[in-house]
Amino acid sequence: MTISTARDPRSGAATDLYVEVWGNGTPVVLVHGSLATGADEWSAQRPLTDHGFQLIVPDRRGYGRSPAAIGEDFLVDADDVADLMSTGAHLVGHSYGGLSAMIAAARRPEATLSLTLLEGPASSLAQHDEAWRALVEDVRHLWSRDLADDDWVVQFLEAVGSNPAELPADLLAAAAELVPVFRRGRPFYEVDLPLVELMSATYPKLVVSGGHHAGFESMSDDLAGSIGASRAVITGAGHEIQFTGAPLNDALRRLWATANRPPSGAARTTPADTGAPA
Repeated sequence: MTISTARDPRSGAATDLYVEVWGNGTPVVLVHGSLATGADEWSAQRPLTDHGFQLIVPDRRGYGRSPAAIGEDFLVDADDVADLMSTGAHLVGHSYGGLSAMIAAARRPEATLSLTLLEGPASSLAQHDEAWRALVEDVRHLWSRDLADDDWVVQFLEAVGSNPAELPADLLAAAAELVPVFRRGRPFYEVDLPLVELMSATYPKLVVSGGHHAGFESMSDDLAGSIGASRAVITGAGHEIQFTGAPLNDALRRLWATANRPPSGAARTTPADTGAPA
């Protein structure tokens, strides 16, 4: 089912965010990264609907069929994600989308069934790692360079460890069209992540990297340690880990199966409280 007008689950008011809803079952909010749209980025996760999950797939503001925006903003996105969680949902955020997923989870721990981060760029971490520091500085420098959008997107993809030559020409062209909303947005390196709140939360957490860039590996290690998350490396699609399909989907299902198991000595909300299946 596709809906072009979402509703704020808490107020019941209509919103203008564009959302696609796939399947029925336990809700999962999938938050896409920059230079992408929801349906394009998460299509390989559709098989999860065969296992009792409802996938809630928004286009973040400024992207796809959601309202235009001068630039993307992880703080605004966090409000949208928190609303889409309703009374309980698993959260999965890719890249820039992982920032809003973390903020929403910290704001609404009672509604967070689990949190999965796919190379969410926690820029303040891994300062000991030269490769990660260099990546962040390369992107900072690129941000203000006077380049045509198609040249800019190629250099950005190279900076984050992707190989533009391996991407279809139409995908690169579509990404170039989205460069303005990315460059005019709130940069990922300005985020103040709620690491303390996430560490104290008792829902299961997972940090996934793609095994394609030493800096992302080091940052992901630090992020997992900082929030008390499990750690996985899924290779084969570079930064776009979700494109691997089954390997990521299997990891998600394993994580989600633990969502109702309280950690030793820690209290957990009951399935009835969260809307999760017993």
